[in-house]
Amino acid sequence: MSQIAAGPLPAVMPDELLYGVDGAIATVTLNAPQRMNTISGPMLKQLTDALVRANEDKAVRVVILTGTGRAFCAGLNLEAQSKGKDNLSVGSGATPTNIDLRNTPPPVLHAMDKPVIAALNGSAAGYGLDLALGADIRIMAQSAKLAASYAKRGVLPESGGTWYLPRLLGWAKAAEIIFTGRTLDAEQSLALGLVNRVVPDADVLGVARELALEIAANAPLAIQAAKRMMRMAWNEPFNEHVHHVFLQLLPLMQTEDMKEGIRAFLEKREPNFTGR
Repeated sequence: MSQIAAGPLPAVMPDELLYGVDGAIATVTLNAPQRMNTISGPMLKQLTDALVRANEDKAVRVVILTGTGRAFCAGLNLEAQSKGKDNLSVGSGATPTNIDLRNTPPPVLHAMDKPVIAALNGSAAGYGLDLALGADIRIMAQSAKLAASYAKRGVLPESGGTWYLPRLLGWAKAAEIIFTGRTLDAEQSLALGLVNRVVPDADVLGVARELALEIAANAPLAIQAAKRMMRMAWNEPFNEHVHHVFLQLLPLMQTEDMKEGIRAFLEKREPNFTGR
C-alpha cells in the first residue's frame, strides 16, 4: 500500500465534508454548496484525512469523490483568503509557505492504491479541476464545465494540472488550455478524453456508484497492484516496468483471491473475492 499519512479523522466529520461507507464503496463529499464547494484551509485537512481513511480501510475497495449543489469544486476559497480570513493552512500555525504539500489532497489522491471515481456533479475550476484530474475515472454531469482558469487569476495549476494535463492530452493541447485559461463544456471534455462519461445531471452519482460496484466485484489486491503499476509506468522504461510488474505478480499468485478466481472460472460462476 502507498505510504500516505495524515492525522486521525474525527469520529464525526465537520458538515463541510461528508464521509460515508456503503458496502465496499466510500463516498467523500465536498459539502459547502453555499460557496460552490470552494476549499477552505480546514477543508484541506479534512479532505486529506478522509482520503487516507478510505485508502487504509480494508473494507473499502473503491472511493467516490463528489460535491453537493451546483458545483463539484470551484477552486480554493479565494474570497476568504483575500480578506485575510483563511490562509489555506492544513495544520496549526501553517501558512502558504510552510504547508507540507505531501499531505494535501492532490498528492494523497495520486498516491492512493484504491481506485477513485470523481462524480462531477457540477463544474470543476482551478484547484477543483486539479482534484478531478487526480481521480482515476471521471463521470461528468451534462451541465458541468471544467475551467482551467489559473492564468486568469494570476497563478498556475499548482496542484497537479501541469503534471496531468500534458500526459492526458499531449503537450500542445494541454498548453492551449492552460495558457488560455479555457473553460471546457461536458462534450468538449469528453471529446478530449478528460472524462470517461457524460450523463444527465441527476444520474451522475448513480452512474458512478454502478461503476464502483463493478470494480469492487473484482479482486481488490489485484486492482490496487494494477493501479500502482500504471502509476509507475508513467515514469519508467518498458524493461524496468516489466520487472516491477513481475515483482507485483509474485505475491498476488499466493493469495486466496487468485485461487478463488481460478476456481470460479473452472466452475463457471462469479468469484467471491475477500481481499486476502
